[in-house]
Amino acid sequence: MSKAAVPPEISDWFAGRGWRIRQHQLDMLAAADAGQHAMLVADTGAGKTLAGFLPTLADFCPSRLGDKAPPEGLHTLYVSPLKALAHDVQRNLVTPVEEMGLPIRIETRSGDTPSDRKKRQRARPPHVLLTTPESLSLLLSFEDSFTLFAGLKRVVVDEIHAFATQKRGDLLALALSRLQAIAPDMQRAALSATVSDPEGYRGWIAPWGDVGSVELVQGEKGAEPQLEILLPDEERVPWGGHAATWAIPQLYQRIRDNRTTLVFTNTRFLAEYIFRNLWDANEDNLPIGIHHGSLSKEARRKVEGAMARGELRALVCTASLDLGVDWGDVDLVVQMGAPKGSSRLLQRIGRAGHRLDTPSRALLVPGNRFEFLEATAALQAVEEGQRDGEDFRPGGLDVLAQHVMACACAAPLHEDEVLAEVRSCWPYAHIDKAQFSRVLEFVATGGYALRAYDKFKRITRDKHGTWRLTHPEQSHRHRMNAGIIVDSEMLNVRFRNGRSLGKVEERFAASLRPGDTFQFSGVNLEVELLKDMELIVRASKKAASIPSYSGLRLPLTTHLADRVQGLLMDRAGWGRFPDDVREWLEVQDWRSHLPGPDRLLVESFPHAKRHYTVYYTFTGWNANQSLGMLITARMEALGLMPGGFVANDYSLAVWGLKPVTDPRPLLSPDILTEEFIDWVQESHLLRRAFREVAVIGGLVERQHPGKRKTGRQVTFSTDLIYDVLRKYEPDHVLIQAAWADARSKMTDVARLGDLLDTAAERLDHVTLDYVSPLAVPVMVMIGREAVPQGGADDELLLEAETLAGAAMRVGQPEEDVDLG
Repeated sequence: MSKAAVPPEISDWFAGRGWRIRQHQLDMLAAADAGQHAMLVADTGAGKTLAGFLPTLADFCPSRLGDKAPPEGLHTLYVSPLKALAHDVQRNLVTPVEEMGLPIRIETRSGDTPSDRKKRQRARPPHVLLTTPESLSLLLSFEDSFTLFAGLKRVVVDEIHAFATQKRGDLLALALSRLQAIAPDMQRAALSATVSDPEGYRGWIAPWGDVGSVELVQGEKGAEPQLEILLPDEERVPWGGHAATWAIPQLYQRIRDNRTTLVFTNTRFLAEYIFRNLWDANEDNLPIGIHHGSLSKEARRKVEGAMARGELRALVCTASLDLGVDWGDVDLVVQMGAPKGSSRLLQRIGRAGHRLDTPSRALLVPGNRFEFLEATAALQAVEEGQRDGEDFRPGGLDVLAQHVMACACAAPLHEDEVLAEVRSCWPYAHIDKAQFSRVLEFVATGGYALRAYDKFKRITRDKHGTWRLTHPEQSHRHRMNAGIIVDSEMLNVRFRNGRSLGKVEERFAASLRPGDTFQFSGVNLEVELLKDMELIVRASKKAASIPSYSGLRLPLTTHLADRVQGLLMDRAGWGRFPDDVREWLEVQDWRSHLPGPDRLLVESFPHAKRHYTVYYTFTGWNANQSLGMLITARMEALGLMPGGFVANDYSLAVWGLKPVTDPRPLLSPDILTEEFIDWVQESHLLRRAFREVAVIGGLVERQHPGKRKTGRQVTFSTDLIYDVLRKYEPDHVLIQAAWADARSKMTDVARLGDLLDTAAERLDHVTLDYVSPLAVPVMVMIGREAVPQGGADDELLLEAETLAGAAMRVGQPEEDVDLG
């Protein structure tokens, strides 16, 4: 790579602050000067964002311009996964621009931007626009997009790992292809601190699959982070629970000892729960805030501003602040509960210090013993520089349909030109002409089964083969409803007589079939019907078979799961664990087996007049929940009289009235071609997936002028269409897209497939007289599902100690132990 010529305005600004320009920043400038796209992988605090913007700043420096006037119009797009990150970047970018005296106007654009400013931005765009994938897609749907982006020189995609493997990444990839068609000389720059596969992401950002056109820039290595796992004062790691409320007194003391502390949780519920517990302990009345995606825009902006001004001592937050937010005064990051992945942990701890030469300080607070192992595994992975991440997957057809409609709103479409443009991005490189024609036909008519209805006719082909909007109003309807994020709903649980019992997560309700039983509000209930966002139930005398807790859960990565199993097998390393954790593993090793990598341990034992089988899968909660549904269905077919199951990230416990003498028939791979398909179709999983793809694909509209459809109205509409398509057009584009989502997002079928392959070749089945030590963390969850996650720690600990008395009593059968 040629050496970058740094304008004196930039070098003087760095020198005036006592800084040096990092080599990776110089390399990004050199790549741009050479006409190359670039992918920068650098540690948090390495100045990635400034590196991405250096070529833009250089283009506006008088020393480079000479006698030429500064560039006019939109010069650089910055695309961020979070609104908060875009606003943070604006704050931090304005300072160097002003201090260098550069004539650059910088603005943000998102769903929160007032409509009058959005309109003005199109007529008189800033030089630098900071936006999100959704807002960029909407900009491309306007007729003036061709003039707006004609002079675009650069797109900077920040935190690329947060986009590329998801549907928002599909939308962004399509938008980048359209921008490249409008502005052929446009340069792309991607930034990230935590990619596990730089070459893969390099291919994702490259236009036309031309990986060689993307310069891979490696950042300078920063100071090693300082990580610590917090343990209870009495050195006893809890058996069960996830909220880690045992740590509140110690956590509060850490907040008192530091200037500013960021406390990360994995769910919005836990953020609220930890925040409330911290306030109960806040005897000094310290300013402690909370931030998550369900809060209003005003509340989020208020907290972000307070943090930027250094007014808060602590902030409890979720993934809403995972990415790139630069608050230099944060000197400690706390992870409550297990991190679920080394890359996610690294991203979060990078919020502390946020300087390359300053070590980030982080505290990991495990909620139970498995989470202690997971925290240890994540800490080791970070120390060794190993990253994890999601696998790349083909782009969604529903997202492609939305993009096609956006393009049609901007101008008439020529099929071959748009197909070539679409295939120039990695997620859709596989799309052939026949598939693309099916997507076009869907946008034009809704599909074969719906073509008789005018409401689904959005585009039409003229005699010259050009696709046009059927009516100008279609563009307004598209812009009101476009987007990728479809909110999950809470469903009302009620009896037929109308009496309401409360609400459950839609993800959980969708997995149920008529006849399934679960416990809710202390009552055993049987499912009669799921209809119009309501779960109709009746009281049941049968024991609850399915746990009723759910909620958004971050997936345990395969890489971290393998590491946890490696810790279990590393007997020589147990000596560095707390005494109670070491003893837990030693007794497990003596009484049963340990679940090592590439082997599946299954334990069977009696307890409380039931027969239990525990599968140590390490596939994450979502896959374990799906496996529980499939195994109980197969047990029913085999006459094993299943009673129910409960799952966590590491294991699945299934119970019944008859013992499982051989688990292999329950785990044969054909379960994914027989029971899986039956379950997905008989439950509401496919309906729920269809609703999401129907909204994203534009078949069902959420927003009308002056009003927004309720979740119930959207569900009613999509259910009607779903029934029609299942009957008359089962190969419809959106049915195909719904199946893809059901297999990946909802059931994690790929990890299930790997697990079943392991079970077929390397399965260890151990029959015990009573519960094993390793089974206690999942066993204590049984019967507690009606309690909100995180709110049952005390009860769980009491139950854990009772079960542990049986599990840890070496050589004494369960009937001799008082189980209360």
